[in-house]
Amino acid sequence: MAKKSVIARSLKKPKFSTRIVNRCFKCGRKHGYMRDFDLCRICFRELANEGKIPGVRKSSW
Repeated sequence: MAKKSVIARSLKKPKFSTRIVNRCFKCGRKHGYMRDFDLCRICFRELANEGKIPGVRKSSW
């Protein structure tokens, strides 16, 4: 979980557009971020397994 100060800093508009950092809205993690869901891979997996993300289900073959 990212510190509250780091999350607050990432919400501010940066001086340059290349400094924008996408963060998971649930935990604040910046690596493993999925733009389609606005989540990191860990939170995505937790919510998908619980069935809380519509249209996503565990694959099996």
